[in-house]
Amino acid sequence: MFVTDSLRPSSLLGQSCRHQALLTLPAQEAHVSAARHFAADLLETWNVPASERDSAVLIVDELAANAAQYGRERMTLLLVLDHGTLHIVVTDSGMAVERRRPDIAPDEHGRGTTIVQYLAQSTEVHQTRSGREVRACLRCSA
Repeated sequence: MFVTDSLRPSSLLGQSCRHQALLTLPAQEAHVSAARHFAADLLETWNVPASERDSAVLIVDELAANAAQYGRERMTLLLVLDHGTLHIVVTDSGMAVERRRPDIAPDEHGRGTTIVQYLAQSTEVHQTRSGREVRACLRCSA
């Protein structure tokens, strides 16, 4: 596990930011709770209000669960709090388009993306050279 927390400029946004943190974990379901707890603790330290923190932690949980399920080697969680917006970026080494698994019932698959889209002001999915990157932005009054 690799963790950083800094007040340095964010290359993601191309400008200076108040806070940013990076967590890298193996892409395994056993590590989803670590990503969730990391986000919860960090956002509390950053003074993100509880209701906004709860939404952000749920987004992290859903995106990390997808990364653990579809990624092959590692997943990375980047949190950037800048000018009232929390940027949540989860990358993994999986494919950009998730394929439906035949062993999962249709009503038990795909809810996470819907939850993230409902809670976030915006979401994006990009294919990178090394895998998939999912971004969600959430307004925060911190």
